[in-house]
Amino acid sequence: MRRKLAAGNWKMNGLKGQLAELDKLAAAHPSPEVDVLLCPPATLLAAAALQSPFSIGAQDCHANDAGAHTGDISAQMIKDAGGKAVIVGHSERREDHDEHSDIVRAKARAAQAAGLTAIVCMGESLLEREAQNTLDIIGGQLAGSIPDNATAENLVVAYEPIWAIGTGLVPSLAQIGEVHAFIRARLERRFGAGVGLGVRILYGGSVKPDNARDIFAVPNVDGALVGGASLKAADFSPIISALEAS
Repeated sequence: MRRKLAAGNWKMNGLKGQLAELDKLAAAHPSPEVDVLLCPPATLLAAAALQSPFSIGAQDCHANDAGAHTGDISAQMIKDAGGKAVIVGHSERREDHDEHSDIVRAKARAAQAAGLTAIVCMGESLLEREAQNTLDIIGGQLAGSIPDNATAENLVVAYEPIWAIGTGLVPSLAQIGEVHAFIRARLERRFGAGVGLGVRILYGGSVKPDNARDIFAVPNVDGALVGGASLKAADFSPIISALEAS
């Protein structure tokens, strides 16, 4: 059985005072029945790892362990700061920083080598969805972004349709199910049933308390990668509760 995962991506939000939300979330879920992961900005990572009973992750890493890469953070540094996971390949990185799948793959490999779980993101644009190219896009990103040594322990896949991130737009449940089933089949074909059935697949894109329960009922949806709704315990807590009830 795959243990469900509620992951929060704070993106470029949060000063030290924001860490109080971790205490509120812990009070609401002292013994959660699902895994909970929070990915604050890098400036809060070490403090969050010390303060929170939940797993803490980072939002990106460099593909190299060290070197002359001003402003970057290595997977080893994330591990040293108390991180357990790192998001790679988010559409905002792919678009804003021109990160192609080969770069994402190198980052995922570095994360796994450091003992972190790599949360590899993928998704299609609205134009690609309207052109009915979604599965071709996802298939290419799966093949190009995931290292060959992936296991159920060091890999999580997050499907985030670009057009649904922060827009309030959400694919139909049938569309979500189609893509998640496609990802599951591709993972099984590439890695075998053991790994393919064990890797958790998250959905991300305007997940909110009022739609979470329906999304979590879709087969092969093992949780969510949540953006803005993870910033406040009052918003993220109902999503965790919905996942626990799924």
